[in-house]
Amino acid sequence: MSDQDPNQHEQQALTPPDQTALPPAPAWAPPPPPPPLPDNSMWNRVAAYLVLIAVVAAGAGAGIGWSLARAVNSNTHQTAQASQQPTTQPESPITQVTPSPNSSSNGSLDAAAAKVIPAIVDINTTLGNGQAAGTGMIVSSTGEILTNNHVVTGSSSITVTVEGQSQTYSAHVVGVNVAQDVAVIQIDQSVSDLPTVTFADSSAVQVGDSVLAIGNALGQGGTPRVTQGHVTALNQTITAGTGQNDAETLSGMVQSDAVIYEGDSGGALANSSGQVIGMITAGQAQGFRSAASDVGYAVSSNNAVTQANRIRAHETGSDLTYGQVGYLGVSVSAQPSVSGALIVGVQSGSPAAAAGITAGSVITRVGGTNVTSAAALGTAIKSHRPGDRVSVTWTTQGGAMRTATVTLGAINP
Repeated sequence: MSDQDPNQHEQQALTPPDQTALPPAPAWAPPPPPPPLPDNSMWNRVAAYLVLIAVVAAGAGAGIGWSLARAVNSNTHQTAQASQQPTTQPESPITQVTPSPNSSSNGSLDAAAAKVIPAIVDINTTLGNGQAAGTGMIVSSTGEILTNNHVVTGSSSITVTVEGQSQTYSAHVVGVNVAQDVAVIQIDQSVSDLPTVTFADSSAVQVGDSVLAIGNALGQGGTPRVTQGHVTALNQTITAGTGQNDAETLSGMVQSDAVIYEGDSGGALANSSGQVIGMITAGQAQGFRSAASDVGYAVSSNNAVTQANRIRAHETGSDLTYGQVGYLGVSVSAQPSVSGALIVGVQSGSPAAAAGITAGSVITRVGGTNVTSAAALGTAIKSHRPGDRVSVTWTTQGGAMRTATVTLGAINP
């Protein structure tokens, strides 16, 4: 598990809401996905939604409480670093087209889905001792993929399955913008001629436009799930997080009523011409353990493309992180009464375990940095590169002080 609150990953055994409360699937849509995986599954998290603390229309000033399943990395401002993975020379910047006229006929929507589906990928990640799943969109024929940061954050490995192909590829993070929840990953193997999505200018999108939500529903893989809906609001601002200590705000979101499922994060919100106008990111839940939502939010294509092009160009910026970051291998709990980071779990085989750090300990110093909170520990660790040897000081549950030099592992930011 990554160096964050363990409650962020309690996201399995999710029960779909009463489907009578949701709009019916169109005749051309694939059948509903199978039930969520059982409690004893190895899947710790199906990457899909944000835990939405509040959703407000931009400028409205009123909040509404939502509850969803998505972990947010508390360290939201990383410094740009050189990538530690081999990268290919990026192709020309992603460009956008003028949206085609809106249509809501089943025939046109069927054809639109067929344009997008070949460029949708399943993303599976390793998170500590478990796994997670999400969706991505191919943006270059040589294997660059756009997805949400929360789909890959905290992972130690990534695999990608391209729609219609049986082969599974390994992939690495090129870079992320945590604050915008945007990530670009790259297939490691040499690939060419992959299909790509077409992005439309989202500034031309209007409330009432027909849309399709396309993604890896419930992390089940196979043919992407497609649902139909309409744009219901524009320029939405959502405050998202798993708790008050790691909330983040995403603005300019496109809201729709196309049903989305856990695992759809990073998938396409497309118009009736098969042009992508947003990247699925979050949705309203019927309950804390709900698996479907008919109120969804997508990062607008204009913002997603802007951030992706910055990452692909390896632009330097305080809001961008490249490659992997240091990893200790502990779970922490935010306790205001504790000066330091209270450890509630240690991953087997991790650098922390090798150093002798145990649950109940409180880490107070990393390298030359004093650690005064759980969030401060994440910031201190992730400021180092994988393989760095750093001094870690902690107090045991019995009150003894310990210091050890730890060789940090590697995870995605």
